[in-house]
Amino acid sequence: MQRAARAFWLREPGTGEIRDVALPDPGAHDVVVRTLRSAVSRGTESLVFGGHVPPGQYDAMRAPFQDGQFPGPVKYGYLNVGIVEEGPAVLVGREVFCLHPHQTAYVVPASAVVPLPSGVPVERAVLAGIVETAVNALWDQPPLVGDRVTVVGAGVLGCSVARLASLVPGTEVTLVDVDPSRAGVAAALGIDFTLPDHATGGRDLVVHTSATSAGLQLSLDLLAAEGTALELSWYGDQPTTVQLGGSFHSGRLSLRASQVGRVAPARRDRRTTSQRLALALDLLRDEAFDALLTGESPFESLPDVMPRLVSRELPALCHAVTYGGESTCSA
Repeated sequence: MQRAARAFWLREPGTGEIRDVALPDPGAHDVVVRTLRSAVSRGTESLVFGGHVPPGQYDAMRAPFQDGQFPGPVKYGYLNVGIVEEGPAVLVGREVFCLHPHQTAYVVPASAVVPLPSGVPVERAVLAGIVETAVNALWDQPPLVGDRVTVVGAGVLGCSVARLASLVPGTEVTLVDVDPSRAGVAAALGIDFTLPDHATGGRDLVVHTSATSAGLQLSLDLLAAEGTALELSWYGDQPTTVQLGGSFHSGRLSLRASQVGRVAPARRDRRTTSQRLALALDLLRDEAFDALLTGESPFESLPDVMPRLVSRELPALCHAVTYGGESTCSA
């Protein structure tokens, strides 16, 4: 019996396609997973789809189960929830999250999947990779009790960071975005919202996620003396400009990068990436994260949907991909 699946590939920058793939026979420590739902990480996947990964970052930006090479053809993605159909008895029948591209079924080591905890539905669980990035960011630069925190950029990552930061006792958290419609999302998360022109300064911590030079400049401008701007944006090969005059030196401001590829130094000796991902899934018991789920499309429509997401013709925070549930085996 041959195992078969279908996968979304970037054939070349700007053009995607669905390909048939043959799955390998699982080994003794592997699982066969049928995908129930995946999601598009619009920030990073948009840069990949547009061919904007710098050649010097090809290795660093590989997804865990990526096939092919940048700029294409390449199979890329990392927000996938499925059900284990074969593997260790403790996992068979369990819904699991995996950092796997958009594909109807796949075979991976059992250690690469994390079971969904009770109280986390499949629909919300696709956010796990995003919330894991937010967790790592707040390990890199944790807000203290009572801190004044601003998050510039109300995309899915910025909203996730804001929600987690707001759970620290006494914090005052504000989301800033150029899109006034994000005020409703902020309200659902229990977060204050403002447009850039009305943002209040004197902040202890500013987290930047907008991937724009204007957003990064605003992040620095909002800091109190000796405050820190934490940069989560990835710009690919796009140029970035920022003014480091004004109060940057006199205020002893700090600009720090955070990236999810490795566990933050503050926890690297005590947490594995699997434990970090399990924590993210546990945090998704919080129903407030449902506000970030803003649309869905069938898997087979991805070649048409992806360009619309990248161009923002199709507005979305987290855009989900649905699957028909076909068997992984065919004669």
